[in-house]
Amino acid sequence: MSPDHSDPIPQQPSCQDETDKALAFDAARALVDSRVRPVGGREVLALRSALGRVLDRPLISPADVPPHRNSAMDGYALDGNDLPPDGSRELQVVGTSWAGAPYSGPAQVAGQCVRIMTGGKMPETADTVVMQEQAPLIGEERIRIGSGHRRGQHVRHPGEDIRRGQELLSAGKRIGPAELGLLASLGVAEVGVYRRVRAAYFASGDELRSIGEPLGEGDIYDSNRYTLYGMLTEMGVDMIDMGVVPDRPDDLAAALCNAADNADLVLTTGGISVGEADHIKRLISEQGQILFSRVRLKPGRPVTFGRWQDSWFFGLPGNPVAAMVAFYQFARPALRRLQGETDTAPKRISARAESALRKRRGRTEIQRGILFRDDEGDLRVRTTGMQGSGVLSSMSRGNCFIFLEDERESMAAGEAVTVEPFEMVRF
Repeated sequence: MSPDHSDPIPQQPSCQDETDKALAFDAARALVDSRVRPVGGREVLALRSALGRVLDRPLISPADVPPHRNSAMDGYALDGNDLPPDGSRELQVVGTSWAGAPYSGPAQVAGQCVRIMTGGKMPETADTVVMQEQAPLIGEERIRIGSGHRRGQHVRHPGEDIRRGQELLSAGKRIGPAELGLLASLGVAEVGVYRRVRAAYFASGDELRSIGEPLGEGDIYDSNRYTLYGMLTEMGVDMIDMGVVPDRPDDLAAALCNAADNADLVLTTGGISVGEADHIKRLISEQGQILFSRVRLKPGRPVTFGRWQDSWFFGLPGNPVAAMVAFYQFARPALRRLQGETDTAPKRISARAESALRKRRGRTEIQRGILFRDDEGDLRVRTTGMQGSGVLSSMSRGNCFIFLEDERESMAAGEAVTVEPFEMVRF
């Protein structure tokens, strides 16, 4: 008797579904943001060692910047009463004020001025600077100035940039090169920062081999640990690479416990979908806590967020592009929050699509793109070509994500789309 094929085949939710019980992308991001808080540890570092770290408290300016009245130009410091209302006037040059070597002669009187360099301290009786290009010399000790000048011009006043007692940098601010210079200009030698975040990661999969190992039939080299190493290094995270763990529940549970014992955040790749060998999600569900395990996102739908012991956990998909997308959209903002940073949202801009883009309503889609300026100087973007979640070369060729929101459908060439540039994009 032939089997009865009349009953419908049960279908599991998949990334091809238009809508399912997976969490909306924005809701998943909001959940991560609402749960993750900065690590508890603090440390005080010498200024140069603080580059890339995050301030753990507001930094209050200990002084005015600039600390005294000084010239914004090379020129001549004079009393505004000596400016001619019309015609021209000659003034006697009685000395020079250099940056770091102020004029120390007698107080100026009417008809006198002081040669002054940019940054030079203003003499007490001077309130105006005339640029040297507008004050020709007459002999060696006299200049001629014309009309059209304004009293007080080209003078910088104490506290004009920063006032003593002003909040200079807020808690949660990441220290970059500009912040180093700013703090140095105030004589700040040490700053308080959050301690470094520790992240442990491993890949799961019996087919994965490390570089240097021979490939058997069906084997592939593990690339995910290398992309994770690169992304975590860029973030200044202390890392523990735990290698490749076999798809065996006991081995995976032991690796998760070891990772959580030593890290604030645990990252895995693979083992979180619905296959028979995908044990990690089940382990987290049974022995930890899952906060979400499916997101309406392509690629990256099976990304999982939760807790294992006292550590945060992100299970990233095994496909390399999906793993990178899920890291950038979920794990990186979480790491920034752990580091103490307050501004964790990815930076997005608008550009015009160079060609039509296919998209299904009901899920967020993130394509890899190339952002550029056209001949008119307008921002435009095109895809890198094939968009499969295993096409890792698309991440190398691209310089941005093309971020297509849930409710959008396919777009025609020339439509505005949201673009999320990679770090240090040049276009």
